[in-house]
Amino acid sequence: MSEGPLTARPGAETLSRAEIAKVDSSDQLSDVLALPEHLRDALWRVESAIMQDWDTSAGLVVAGMGGSAIGGALARAALGDHASRPIFVTRAYGLPPWTTPDTMVLCASYSGNTEETLACYESAGALGARRTVVTTGGQLAEMARADGVPVIPLPGGFQPRAAVAYMTVAALEVAALCGAGPRLTSEIDVAASHTEHLVAEWGPDAAQDSLAKQLARTLFGTTPVIAGAGLTTPIAYRWKTQINENAKQPCFFNELPELDHNEIEGWEGAPDVGRFSAVFLDDSDAHPRVKARMELTERKIAGSAAASFRLETRGQTSIERVISLVLLGDLVSIYLATLRGVDPGPVRALEELKQALARH
Repeated sequence: MSEGPLTARPGAETLSRAEIAKVDSSDQLSDVLALPEHLRDALWRVESAIMQDWDTSAGLVVAGMGGSAIGGALARAALGDHASRPIFVTRAYGLPPWTTPDTMVLCASYSGNTEETLACYESAGALGARRTVVTTGGQLAEMARADGVPVIPLPGGFQPRAAVAYMTVAALEVAALCGAGPRLTSEIDVAASHTEHLVAEWGPDAAQDSLAKQLARTLFGTTPVIAGAGLTTPIAYRWKTQINENAKQPCFFNELPELDHNEIEGWEGAPDVGRFSAVFLDDSDAHPRVKARMELTERKIAGSAAASFRLETRGQTSIERVISLVLLGDLVSIYLATLRGVDPGPVRALEELKQALARH
């Protein structure tokens, strides 16, 4: 049977800047709040790379891992039906088997030393595919400059997951350069202003009953299960990984309509095995059948969940809507870390695994 709810660290419930600072030794909060500035700076950094248009008829492959890969998935969601060629994200040591010399390969690695991405870079070169790199440096930048491959330079000092705006904008701009989608430069700039308003509404200086703070308090002590559909599918995955890395706790992800064909049955037994919460990420512009399915699914699951929410994107354009829920999820993950009394910055388990692999 499930245990009762946990008790937050004394004083943490306010989720004020002062309380967050007590656990957030590397100030991850500031990186989240700077999302609007990151969007604008990313546009400048892409422009500074002085890249030419390349017409690659086979589309775009974004090769990356973790926080460096999510930008490709979010860019693909933002483009939606406006994508004119395939856009694929690979999180692996190799490229899709259909990759050809007519494919653009964007190799994304914040550190520049991600072994899977380095392998994809070399594979793309062996195929004769066009390549672009987005990174702070490392082996990836060194190889790219030696090969004459364009490098989109990123600012240092972040955890890779905090560079989400940079990675998303880089993928969107490269998609436009290779003919896989339209230019969204002006939309990105407007989205930055839109996001500034949301930072004020959901950030630590907002009211105690703000949406982000209420969500974190309610999700605290539960295992969240995040669901998306269409445009919100990669955002739901982003929520999962941010809660994993920042709040240091399990969190799971699924997408509709697929979960209605399997996972929904498992919720019957949820109260017997733990305290699970459900968060459904809806899009204000979603297909009516998708919205109906999400509403009915949330209603069906609610009785077995410790808590359930259905949240909707905010904004007019697709990039505004994507970034709105990315921001909300990032803030919730920092607030959860504060309630749990854990430092959101260090990723010791990830680093220990990398060290073990290096010795293997």
